[in-house]
Amino acid sequence: MLKRLGAEFLGTALMVFLGCLSIKLEMSNLLISSTFGIAVFIAILVLRNTSGAHINPAVSIAFYRSNHLEKNALLPYILAQLLGALAGALIVGQHGFTNFKVDLGVGIIIEVMITFLLMMGIYFIISKTDDTRIVALWVGFVVALLAFFFGPYTGASMNPARTFGPNLISGEISVIPIYWITTIIGAVLASQCYKILEKSKLNSNIERV
Repeated sequence: MLKRLGAEFLGTALMVFLGCLSIKLEMSNLLISSTFGIAVFIAILVLRNTSGAHINPAVSIAFYRSNHLEKNALLPYILAQLLGALAGALIVGQHGFTNFKVDLGVGIIIEVMITFLLMMGIYFIISKTDDTRIVALWVGFVVALLAFFFGPYTGASMNPARTFGPNLISGEISVIPIYWITTIIGAVLASQCYKILEKSKLNSNIERV
């Protein structure tokens, strides 16, 4: 378990560090979103066989609900991810925090929607292949794509840990609960859709037999 938790810590720290560093360097939206995607790609490529490389509490919660993560690992995973995000943010400093640049209601809808899309994208690819390289490339691409289109509006968090670390360091703590609630709702909705689709697929296979 310690090895798995270490992998979640390192993967989340890497993602937050590289992503927030790109913001600190005042890169373009394209480069910032690409950096987050590349960081996720690297983390999954290197760490997936160790811990699954969730690097995201919302993903871990969704995976727990869909029986991809055991119950006794859920809270330790989330703690490791939060500590990793905090470590990554501490290295970069007060840069890369997420906030809403649109009306709160619109921002809430965006975060729920993009986290839902991210999680459905993850379920889609792991149902098609177990090749870590393909999974890493796909998930990194989805993260980069969603960050590119929605980052200018909400920061495209999609990840409670990604907001927790930078926002805590920067003192922007008032919005942390909002990002937590919206991203978790999006991921849970995706897990529910996944379970419904899997049940439908199973029933369809039984009928064919």
